[in-house]
Amino acid sequence: MTCDGCRTKVEKALNTIEGIQASVSLEPSVATITMTEHIPIEKLQQALTAIGKYTITPGTAADKSSEAKDKPAQNSCCSPKRNENADNSAQKSCCSTKVQDDKDAVLIPLNTQGKYYCPMHCEGEKVYDKAGDCPVCGMDLVKAPVLTASNPLYTCPMHPEIISETPGSCPICGMDLVPMNPSDTDDQKTYKDLVKKMKIAVVFTVPIFIIAMSEMIPNNPLMKIMDATKWNWVQLVLSLPVVFYACWMFFVRAWKSIITWNLNMFTLIGIGTGVAFLFSLFGMFFPDIFPAEFKTEHGTVLLYFEATTVILTLVLLGQLLEARAHSQTSGAIKELLKLAPTEATLVIDGSDKVISIHDIKKGDLLRVKPGDKIPVDGKITDGESSIDEAMITGEPIPVDKQKDDKVIAGTINGNKSFVMIAEKVGSETLLSQIVQMVNDASRSRAPIQKLADSIAKYFVPIVVITSVITFFVWAKFGPEPALVYGFINAIAVLIIACPCALGLATPMSVMVGVGKGAQSGVLIKNAEALENMNKVNVLITDKTGTITEGKPSVERIFASNNKENDLLQSIASLNQYSEHPLAQAVVNFAKTKTISLIEVNDFEAVAGKGVTGTVTNKKVALGNKKLMEQVKATVSDELENKIIAEQKLGKTVSYIAVDGVAVGFVSITDAIKASSKEAIKELMRQGVEVIMLTGDNVNTAKAVADELNLSSYKASCLPEDKLNEIKRLQSEGKIVAMAGDGINDAPALAQSDIGIAMGTGTDVAIESAKITLVKGDLQGIVKAKNLSHAVMRNIKQNLFFAFFYNVLGIPIAAGVLYPFFGILLSPMIAALAMSFSSVSVIVNALRLRGLKL
Repeated sequence: MTCDGCRTKVEKALNTIEGIQASVSLEPSVATITMTEHIPIEKLQQALTAIGKYTITPGTAADKSSEAKDKPAQNSCCSPKRNENADNSAQKSCCSTKVQDDKDAVLIPLNTQGKYYCPMHCEGEKVYDKAGDCPVCGMDLVKAPVLTASNPLYTCPMHPEIISETPGSCPICGMDLVPMNPSDTDDQKTYKDLVKKMKIAVVFTVPIFIIAMSEMIPNNPLMKIMDATKWNWVQLVLSLPVVFYACWMFFVRAWKSIITWNLNMFTLIGIGTGVAFLFSLFGMFFPDIFPAEFKTEHGTVLLYFEATTVILTLVLLGQLLEARAHSQTSGAIKELLKLAPTEATLVIDGSDKVISIHDIKKGDLLRVKPGDKIPVDGKITDGESSIDEAMITGEPIPVDKQKDDKVIAGTINGNKSFVMIAEKVGSETLLSQIVQMVNDASRSRAPIQKLADSIAKYFVPIVVITSVITFFVWAKFGPEPALVYGFINAIAVLIIACPCALGLATPMSVMVGVGKGAQSGVLIKNAEALENMNKVNVLITDKTGTITEGKPSVERIFASNNKENDLLQSIASLNQYSEHPLAQAVVNFAKTKTISLIEVNDFEAVAGKGVTGTVTNKKVALGNKKLMEQVKATVSDELENKIIAEQKLGKTVSYIAVDGVAVGFVSITDAIKASSKEAIKELMRQGVEVIMLTGDNVNTAKAVADELNLSSYKASCLPEDKLNEIKRLQSEGKIVAMAGDGINDAPALAQSDIGIAMGTGTDVAIESAKITLVKGDLQGIVKAKNLSHAVMRNIKQNLFFAFFYNVLGIPIAAGVLYPFFGILLSPMIAALAMSFSSVSVIVNALRLRGLKL
């Protein structure tokens, strides 16, 4: 697909098939399809064939990217054969459909962990199965972090021949087995390989450089040992390991870039150094074909073995520094991965047993000792403790936990022991989801990157043309030896022009920024959200669970007939089927009064209004005034006045109707979070208009708005009201962020420019959002805003340096300063500057790691 028209056409064609709902995106070209029952890939393909040459490639974690075109559909996890006994949730997480033009259809798996990707994201989210070079830009592919730790092996400290897949004791000496040291990561292997090549390059390049530079020494001492011709042969022999081993990869990449016409920095390096090396070879073997101006006073042709080897060695140095820096940019992901423990203590039949974390199953009872890391997500069943959740929420103060409180994998237990039940294991844990989200977001492309991509597309051909023009201008108008000047300056132009810095400017900042956000409890779904957060000028926020604690409690029950306990039993029984926080508050209140719950028939939850049902053959309705109107319940003036009085105190009040008559109300209080007022004040100081949209009544909404100094709010909002309000603001040109935590907020979160979900909210809300605040605190929005601003500023700095460097460097390399100041740029100096330009971009991006949010 090449434009939004293609995307619309594909989406419309897929949606004409009965039983599916399709949503198609252009970048990346992915169709997300929801089916009521399985529909064969062939049927989807027929619909697309009818409208043009579009091909569907099913995507799975196991598929090989390079073989995607030829892999039959039945090998996909979307195949009926594969899915006969498949778990639906697993199927949903691994299946996607990619739609692209027939000529270049490739697979983008959703689950890319442990595979390789280009750090410049030349092909978006495409990954490769093996390490190597990017076919577009030629850079070393980087391995994506493995999001779930592999099963560790254990060994005995005294008997290393003992190796076990599970912890335990040594069968020989009885000592506890310890985890074996992990092998080098792919990043380390790449780095060590480059170090080895760098050492070889330096060992052979330094003598060549000394031989070549000795000509500048009066009474050259080397000429007393051998003549210039023999020294030239020494230079040739010494250059061979540098050119054909240590730096041969640069020529391979250059050749690939030319035959595929994906011109990049290695095209320029390969052409420049290749021409210099071949020129030197011809100069040695066929000196007579060269004019006198190319020869030295000894009669030999000026050779450039030292320029070739020094340039290649300096470029290799740049690659070495980049490889080291790349591992630092993904440091946040690696630190998150370290949080996961490798083993846990299983409580079984009254005794403790140490097991691998991979052997934990849902429902297992686990003992967490003082100082231990929580192995999986779950709930405390026995005991209490204080838990350090800083690595997840970014908050340094330990949180007190007691029975029935939730605990998160990777957080650290305090000084007490407790027993917990495992509720989420493996990839289901919050830690795994955080790492997955950070990993995906760090490889996504920000819209601003399109600018760099557009320029880079034309950059290399322009540089090559500039180099050719430089040679001919110097050859015609330059001083003698004009051809030599032209040759040297043409090579300098090729070498100094580095599109690599341009390509790295955005992805490096995004990767570091997303990781920094994760460490501070701000999870960003993609780079676009990170960029757009900086532009937000309106924040829509829900009340319950967003501004308030979301832990409401019943303050009082009022019954017209003074039978509060009977009324409480009816509404608590009704609310036992609802997951709404207000419903849970009523149920909990009934439990404290030791009131038993009874059977309810015809239960119905009415979105944004309340609940209804039949209790002891009476029709009971509990909810807001809109629900009373819907069930046509009469409300006396006396009751209405009592309710209004409660609402003006900031309480949430639900009407209670029995058989069409309002007979009382329940008053619920929900404290405003301590940080909400401070966060809203800071956002308004930054020029963000904050609007509260709540389903609560106008009196309660006004009380909360007054306390927070909010100028804008709307009460009694249904889900569609929130959605329509966002659409209205967007039609006025506003960039709208929406913060919410409930299922009813999901449509508004999806519609907003930036959906922000509270991590304490529902999975549906988190799935619909582009940013998730792990702690569920509005202060996280301030952090997200500050992070976005800092990342965008960093990207613009990188782009400026990359543009400015090339705009300044290429003319100087071409020799524009020579007529005025007599300054020329050596190709070797150009190579050094080119290498460090890329490193400077990465170092600038790494500054974000020290950002204070």
